[in-house]
Amino acid sequence: MAVAQSDRANTASIEFKTLFSFNKSNGSYSIAPLVQATNGDLYGTTFSGGANTNAIVPNGGGTVFKITPNGALTTLYSFCAQTNCADGANPERGLTQAVDGNLYGTTANAGANTSAPNSGGTIFKITPTGAFATLYSFCAQSGCADGEWPSAGLIQAANGDLYGTTNEGGTHNGGTIFKVTPNGVLTTIYNFCSQPYCADGGNPFGGLVQATNGYLYGTTSPGGGAYQKGTIFKISPSGNLTTLYSFCAQSGCPDGYFPYASLVQATDGDLYGTTFYGGNTNASAPSGGGTIFKITPSGAFTSLYSFCSQSGCPDGQQPPAALIQASDSNFYGTTQYGANVYPPGTVGAGTIFKISPAATFGTLYNFCSQIQNGLCEDGWAPFGGLVQSTLGIFYGTTSGAGSGLDGTIFALSTGAPPFVITRPTIGIVGEVVTIIGYGLKGATSVTFNGTSATILYDAPTVIYAKVPTGATTGKVQVVTPSGTLTSNVAFEVLP
Repeated sequence: MAVAQSDRANTASIEFKTLFSFNKSNGSYSIAPLVQATNGDLYGTTFSGGANTNAIVPNGGGTVFKITPNGALTTLYSFCAQTNCADGANPERGLTQAVDGNLYGTTANAGANTSAPNSGGTIFKITPTGAFATLYSFCAQSGCADGEWPSAGLIQAANGDLYGTTNEGGTHNGGTIFKVTPNGVLTTIYNFCSQPYCADGGNPFGGLVQATNGYLYGTTSPGGGAYQKGTIFKISPSGNLTTLYSFCAQSGCPDGYFPYASLVQATDGDLYGTTFYGGNTNASAPSGGGTIFKITPSGAFTSLYSFCSQSGCPDGQQPPAALIQASDSNFYGTTQYGANVYPPGTVGAGTIFKISPAATFGTLYNFCSQIQNGLCEDGWAPFGGLVQSTLGIFYGTTSGAGSGLDGTIFALSTGAPPFVITRPTIGIVGEVVTIIGYGLKGATSVTFNGTSATILYDAPTVIYAKVPTGATTGKVQVVTPSGTLTSNVAFEVLP
């Protein structure tokens, strides 16, 4: 395992483990993050593979799967199970578990309104046990005015609706922002390229995040400004959009360009993200290795790190996924390429990294560090990013390699202790909040910033509790039979 020199002193407790290798029949090319559900299992998607192949999807329509924290995988659904793939095909991004307990996601292609590949797309829901339903098929309107190719996942906003983006379609074919109710009623709230030369951005690949101020934030790639290199925007839930930043604002694009991923709001209130290109350029990355940045909710932009700091990009290049802020307050992510080059002549297998809010950077793991029988057993090109489970362990996927040649699921332990998460992370007094963790059965106390709450239901991996009268913004603590667990972020109590 290769570790960046700046972080070598802190890696004694790091352990990497490949949990599962895909083999096409159970899925292939996972480019999505995982999500921890209330039952304690992790859920995800693969872009291709699965049980169904046909002329539309010769490599398979992709799958929805669940995997236990110790690596037991179950395929829940294989897309293209219906004629002409009316149920959709090729989910690019991951799932969101809504407050109703169902998992919601998108497919990039197919659906009821087209039988051609690389077009259309759907919104679906699936229960944790695998009962599947298509909620909406794009291109239901003439010219795909309702959007086409939803390449990002969904989020559930505080109002209960689900929000997402389409990469193409809309009234100007620049993509859209939409909201959809949990029963499938879709409303387009914004059409990109509504301004001359797409100054408002276009073709968003990433999804949205709702900040504590109620606005939704996201990125486009390309569009925006004179150089058409992508934007950062905010939009109200009703559809009032403001462009906050246009990339390549500086000569040579040291600020980066083409952000492919969603943003994350950190505990300091700022938003953090990545660009796929720009920053440092050298022979290994002539278009730049990509960057990490932060931006305030009002639009003040700061570059934090440029990848490919050295020839060969030992620190990685092209970060494709959203950052996560872990329970230790540091940010963690992946690069698609860089570091170990195997076989010779390739661009490198990718990395796992961490960076502090103050921009102290370290590489934690280089893929293709485990080569057996000429194969990268530990995987190659981690496109989907990471999730930190409430065990404290990081989980993710690689898009290729592994013993089955079709990608892997892995776990990375840094020694972080267990914690709990709340869904949602903001709410009003009297609202029922879902608390997720492990070993929660028999909990004797739940407090919101020190104020005791009523436990409505407890199980080994989930507690339901009401935000108590008198609660203020702060961490949630749960006293269990085996100890006290604290939430990874503060719960914000709204008026």
